[in-house]
Amino acid sequence: MTRSLPNVLDHGLQPHFDALARFSSTAECEGSALHARLRPELSRVLNAVEESVRGPRPDGDPSVVRAAAWNVERGIQLDRIVRVLVEDPVLAAVDVLHLTEVDYGMARTGNRHVAREMADALGFSYVFAPCYLALNKGAGVEAEARGENTRALHGNALLSRYPVRNAHAIPLPNGKDKMVGREKRLGSQRAIVADVEHPAGSFRSVVLHMDAHSAQSHRQRQMRIVMDHLDTLSPALPVLIGGDWNTTTHNASRALYSILGYALRVMMGVRRVLARHYPHPDRWFERRMFRELERRGYDYKDLNVPGGCTLHYSIRDLAANRNMGEWVPRWCFWFINWALEPQGGRCSMKLDWFAGRGIAVSPDLGPAILSGLAGDEPPLSDHDPIVLGFTLEEAR
Repeated sequence: MTRSLPNVLDHGLQPHFDALARFSSTAECEGSALHARLRPELSRVLNAVEESVRGPRPDGDPSVVRAAAWNVERGIQLDRIVRVLVEDPVLAAVDVLHLTEVDYGMARTGNRHVAREMADALGFSYVFAPCYLALNKGAGVEAEARGENTRALHGNALLSRYPVRNAHAIPLPNGKDKMVGREKRLGSQRAIVADVEHPAGSFRSVVLHMDAHSAQSHRQRQMRIVMDHLDTLSPALPVLIGGDWNTTTHNASRALYSILGYALRVMMGVRRVLARHYPHPDRWFERRMFRELERRGYDYKDLNVPGGCTLHYSIRDLAANRNMGEWVPRWCFWFINWALEPQGGRCSMKLDWFAGRGIAVSPDLGPAILSGLAGDEPPLSDHDPIVLGFTLEEAR
């Protein structure tokens, strides 16, 4: 096995983390003499793509492509996630993994290289694109992690049973200033694009994680940037886009908008929203993005479980509440608890999706959501993985 540019993500920026974190906005940081001095190194690291291409593993099904998309929540439960990927019969058969929220050199995940360790355990090729340089340990309980960040990178990854070619990343605009608040980060989301050389034919795989703290219109803008870019690539290939699209139905670009959004949904009727809108964001609140996908030739309805939610929130989840408490005022929790208590204190949302062009769902391997993978143990992630089997059509 060979790795191209094995040191592409190495850097000497750690001594400057504290000084960079003192700035209260990205504009203030980028206007400083310190940032000007560090700009070449910051740009090099945040625009890098690390990849390791192996030969194909010959144990896959040559006629059908099996894909999974999973927000692995930093890789906090990395060892258990790897065990499930190896032992679960559905996940063990997957050819391509679209992974979002992947750490490299973060104290909260033991300063491990999550994508590389997963790929090595599976014998897969991988592509890792950093999105953010984290200037502190993270939000909520993550801030209490032992040790210090080393590489301090957080991003997305594509893992593949078969060789990948032409890997690159698409920078996406931020939905909010990542230097405002307690969690300080430089960078922005980046979608990974790579051509997968599957025995059934080559196709273009896209790992997409949209901003959580953004408006519905911003998420549509991010999707449009990805589709525009794909239209420029040659040759034309079948395309699979998969990942965490954060289709919460909310405008979370500011705390005030989030608060007003929750109030609106209470007035609409909590039970109605939980049944009709959170599981079906494409019906109303996020419909413009999904309609644009369809106008541009992408299918999503056949590639996902209708109404299948992938994130499950409980008012009793202390870690989630700690993180949210750094974003919205504490009095909002009384409001949220009051609204959800009649529903058992829980709500679920559909955040993770596939969309494709030039592909057809396999009749025997249709879309599925894999819930309950942890059994009686703590959850592997705050998201459930989604899986899909498909065949390739002639690219349009």
